[in-house]
Amino acid sequence: MSSSSAPASGEASKQFALGLVLATVGAIAFSGKAIIVKLAYRHGVDAVTLIMYRMLFALPIFLAMAWWGTYRRGAQRPSPLSRRDWLGILGLGFSGYYLASFLDFAGLAYISASLERLILYLNPTLVLLLGRVLYGKAISWRQLAGMAVSYSGVLLVFGHEIQLQGGQAAWGTLLVFLSAVSYALYLVYSGEMVRRIGSLRLVGLATSVACLCCLLQFVLLRPMSAAVVAPEVLWLSVLNATLCTAVPVLIVMMAIERIGASLTAQTGMVGPMSTILMGVLILGEPFTAWVAVGSVLVLAGIFIFTRSGRG
Repeated sequence: MSSSSAPASGEASKQFALGLVLATVGAIAFSGKAIIVKLAYRHGVDAVTLIMYRMLFALPIFLAMAWWGTYRRGAQRPSPLSRRDWLGILGLGFSGYYLASFLDFAGLAYISASLERLILYLNPTLVLLLGRVLYGKAISWRQLAGMAVSYSGVLLVFGHEIQLQGGQAAWGTLLVFLSAVSYALYLVYSGEMVRRIGSLRLVGLATSVACLCCLLQFVLLRPMSAAVVAPEVLWLSVLNATLCTAVPVLIVMMAIERIGASLTAQTGMVGPMSTILMGVLILGEPFTAWVAVGSVLVLAGIFIFTRSGRG
């Protein structure tokens, strides 16, 4: 009996370790998006054009995800989507992926990649606040304490950047914060739809909607001549669409299957640190005491927040 349980235990340990690796790699890949966007801005491209190329290259991948999420069960006939489902997909795609992505790209033109990542990492607290406002869900004192610590960290880094850049930093911070709010709305409203039509199917369809919104936005706001950009922008957009968008979505989902959503989210705390490190090494952004202390506060606050939620 012990000999048969040993291989099972060893296999479980391997799967757990693989899950941790996948969650870490996914968090780092996600955090690389800000670095790629900042590099692309050095070639004179604007947010509308840059996000158009990112979504253009990502669209085939998202359509494939939607197809796989619909037909992966082989011969089983997928349940048809109702009019209500399609309206929900349109709304979630607009809020969670189009608007959130565009505001994030626009904000990165004015603030550092480090501050952007710290703001986006406040997302769990925004989900809780929206749950309180929309559904009257209770918030514990420990959760409030964690939120206070995290927001103080962001305000510390923000205060330092606004001294250096003035009003531009304030505008960029507002845009990225609104991006986080937009994505939090997506998370709050997507729960019911995920249970009804499946996570992969929903993500694939909603992101495809966002891709079409970004393409339409470019057609309406820019002349076609604006599509002529430096070759570096194209290659960076391909990298953004694959390595920093589609691939981490799949990797994180694989991690959740092995170690669960809670541990995957906690492992994702490596994301802000990797963004700061890449910002220093690749972009030449300064690593100051303000950034260090602010990052520690944000991560400590989110840790307190998530632990209190589980308790």
